Amino acid sequence: MADGSGNMTAMDLYESLTSQGELVRTLKTEKAVKADIDAAVKLLLKLKADYKQVTGQDYKAGCPPLESTVLEDTGPAAAVDGEDMVDPWNVSTTSAKGVDYDKLIVRFGSSKVDQELVDRIERVSGKKPHRFLRRGIFFSHRDMHQVLDAYEKNKSFYLYTGRGPSSEAMHVGHLIPFIFTKWLQDTFDIPLVIQLTDDEKYLWKDLSLEDCHRYAVENAKDIIACGFDVNKTFIFSDLDYMGASPDFYRNVVKIQKHVTFNQVKGIFGFGDSDCIGKIAFPAIQAAPSFSNSFPQIFKGRKDIQCLIPCAIDQDPYFRMTRDVAPRIGYPKPALLHSTFFPALQGAQTKMSASDANSSIFLTDTPKQIKNKVNKHAFSGGKDTIEEHRKYGGNPDVDVSFMYLTFFLEDDEQLDKIRQDYASGALLTGELKKRLIDTLQPMITAHQERRKQVTEEMVLKFMTPRPLDFNF
Repeated sequence: MADGSGNMTAMDLYESLTSQGELVRTLKTEKAVKADIDAAVKLLLKLKADYKQVTGQDYKAGCPPLESTVLEDTGPAAAVDGEDMVDPWNVSTTSAKGVDYDKLIVRFGSSKVDQELVDRIERVSGKKPHRFLRRGIFFSHRDMHQVLDAYEKNKSFYLYTGRGPSSEAMHVGHLIPFIFTKWLQDTFDIPLVIQLTDDEKYLWKDLSLEDCHRYAVENAKDIIACGFDVNKTFIFSDLDYMGASPDFYRNVVKIQKHVTFNQVKGIFGFGDSDCIGKIAFPAIQAAPSFSNSFPQIFKGRKDIQCLIPCAIDQDPYFRMTRDVAPRIGYPKPALLHSTFFPALQGAQTKMSASDANSSIFLTDTPKQIKNKVNKHAFSGGKDTIEEHRKYGGNPDVDVSFMYLTFFLEDDEQLDKIRQDYASGALLTGELKKRLIDTLQPMITAHQERRKQVTEEMVLKFMTPRPLDFNF
């Protein structure tokens, strides 16, 4: 609504910016004519300038101007104007090095996992930090110092992570949060809840409800094969647990009451043609952040802090959760964010479960792993052996080296591989062989553990029950 002078109000500009941002994203996604994209971006930039002039603030998707306040803690779920695109469903960048995570920290308003925090985790836990912490793979956090403050005062916390089961087979990238979560659970001796969002996959994908639930159970077997302790871990399917737990559903409804349609549109980019299930779903992903969603574990207590290890693309859900938490009387969940696991073809996008050649699957044979790495892993090497020996390769864009940073435990060995590759002493084929030799036994061992997971074990992990903890 324009004010009396005929000028647009701050709210008018905000709504116009939100619509224009969606238009730019749509044009880019649909690969529209360049002139149309340029014109839309030009108008977007003008609206941003007008907005700043009127409000004195930079436009931020999901953050209406202060005159009509609400979500103070949200930032854009996805960017325009050539920046990296990061939201819960899409990740892309034009850089061969991958997403610029320092910029993402600024955009999302989180804090960097710096050496001081890594050292503090080591001091408090008495354990060597996991390689994911040492190497900046878990690179960003919200309130981790607060979690450690409480832990030093003998106040425990619990872990929550999850998986969206869109296919029967998981790939190695899906293991990252679970490998790290297991380390956190073992290190701090705390309970863990794992949400399988089979309802989300039904809403977003062209899959039957039965298939989504079946994928959840199959994915649970891979998660259990990571070595979680059944006495400390509850894995649940939303399709099962929502109907079986009144306390969980009551929290979902509380969250839904405190988030408006405008807010979820701003945070997640939902449009008028999206089904209402999508609009309601974020509250379901938020609910496990609150301990009284699990009365069988926490005996109805609502004051136990939650720590969520997840990839950074899931952060929009938890910015929303953190905004709602104090308004419904609950502690804000803390977060540890990981980088993305790159596709074999390069770090411009994350692995896709729907593209067999973009991923190393947990079902792949040693021969398939070897062929995929040799044929599809993007190389940072030079075109000829002579050039490579003379000028060296670029480990920062080489996918085989990136994968080794995730899976090779020895820091000194990894550093030597980096130096040798950059100097030209190590050839691309030799680097790929190092990766193959690392992945093959790791995945074979995972497959062996998965074979030991029985239906009875899955049922035990997925049955609501008390865990071995006293708070």
